[in-house]
Amino acid sequence: MTWWRDAAIYQVYLRSFADGSGDGIGDIAGLESRLGYLRDLGVDALWINPWYASPMADGGYDVADYRQIDPAFGTLQDAERLIGAAHQFGLKIIVDLVPNHTSDRHAWFREAVEAGPGSPARDRYHFRDEPNNWQSRFGGPAWSQVDDGQWYLHLFDSSQPDLNWDHPEVRAEFLSILRFWLDRGVDGFRIDVAARLVKQAGLPDKHEAEEAVPSFIDPPDQPDKDRPEVHEIYRDWRLVLGEYGSDRVFVGEIWVSDPERFALYLRPDELHTAFNFEFLKCAWEAGAFRAVIDRTLATHARVAAPPTWVLSNHDVTRHVTRYGRTETAFAKRVHDVPSDLALGTRRARAAALLSMALPGGVYVYQGDELGLPEVFDLPAALREDPVFYRTEGLDLGRDGCRVPLPWGGECPPFEFGKGGAWLRQPEEWRDLTAARQLGDADSMLSLYRLALRIRKSEPALGDGRMRWLESEAGVLAFARDPGFVCVVNLTDRAVGLPEGTALLASAELEDPGTGEARLPPDAAVWLRTASEVTA
Repeated sequence: MTWWRDAAIYQVYLRSFADGSGDGIGDIAGLESRLGYLRDLGVDALWINPWYASPMADGGYDVADYRQIDPAFGTLQDAERLIGAAHQFGLKIIVDLVPNHTSDRHAWFREAVEAGPGSPARDRYHFRDEPNNWQSRFGGPAWSQVDDGQWYLHLFDSSQPDLNWDHPEVRAEFLSILRFWLDRGVDGFRIDVAARLVKQAGLPDKHEAEEAVPSFIDPPDQPDKDRPEVHEIYRDWRLVLGEYGSDRVFVGEIWVSDPERFALYLRPDELHTAFNFEFLKCAWEAGAFRAVIDRTLATHARVAAPPTWVLSNHDVTRHVTRYGRTETAFAKRVHDVPSDLALGTRRARAAALLSMALPGGVYVYQGDELGLPEVFDLPAALREDPVFYRTEGLDLGRDGCRVPLPWGGECPPFEFGKGGAWLRQPEEWRDLTAARQLGDADSMLSLYRLALRIRKSEPALGDGRMRWLESEAGVLAFARDPGFVCVVNLTDRAVGLPEGTALLASAELEDPGTGEARLPPDAAVWLRTASEVTA
């Protein structure tokens, strides 16, 4: 079986993972120094957010040179060494590719601005004499004007001009970029905003006005998203990947809610897997989870692709915070809603066991394994996310889920590096450091390490099938054959369990004195069963 069908993949937001140079910014040297931690955590691969040369207007998603490493992170030689070292630790490397847009400092865009209207250089981007009514995903208009009066399209920040994917030079350039990194040993690519590369011909106006603070739930049939021509691009890319064997992988960031259209990206000659954002956005409700799981499995079965299960990432509010709120579904970032972090942590522990027990692959965003919450009280002067500035603070942006990891010690920067941290961690994170949690058998980190170890050794887990079991309202129960059962209690009362031996529980099981263990509220358990459990 191909490794990516059931891999546990750890997302590394490089500038916040570990600092090896002492300048307060995470880097390749810091990541290399912690490879042993990641191996011992039990993951199979690392997805590294963009490390390319960049002005960092959007945390590296504004790429100035796709073939160079940004000096803040290291050098190309450092990257090559890291890839080799990770492989020695048994870890695959997936790099982030940003094909929708470049930085405004990219040589192509600088050439386009200097060349003027009507020049071939401008054809690589979307320049026009008058803007349409499209809005940026970061807030505000999606068009900015250059000195000669023309406007250029940027679906994100004004420093991120969108490429014109109808242009043959753009397509040829990215085939070359793929080969450049494959030649250096990477095992795959995560494709940023994979559904937005191609725009409708003529760039027509949208029929409905867009919100000032963009939602993560888009209406269908948009002229700037999910155009049918995008699939030709990924078929070409898949041919390049095939030149390097069958063990390399494409992972798509695809915010497309229609199941049939989503599945088109995962046909055998296109992308291998895609992030399951419906699962990430799901409310803490048994019925909602079951519907998302059923829909996910059916969608992927259409094209024989493995599903993935995602709880958090570098763009959304951390799930410890989301799950502690009254409204647990995620539609957009909000900062003025209180959260019960004890409840959120309890639910996050249960959600981890749920996600790791489902068929397919699972993603762990750095800090998930430590139970880190969102950080809201960052000084405005320290915020770097363009979302914060483009929405004039209506959306605090994503800095709060990107605060540097706490590794050890009693005060910030918690051994992140010798030169402080680019964003200050909360003092209370002293209780969440990796060092402290490694010494606590009941910690979130210990739960993740044991769960990932069991997941890797348990024949029933990973890729494959599952069966729902009969359960009371508010409870999810399913079997993975042979002999494995997962039960998740999303109610406010303890519930009974099927017969079996507990392998791992997110909270201590209750015994009411009858000798029959019960699962407490907002908790999950993995059971070993002696025989097949029937629905």
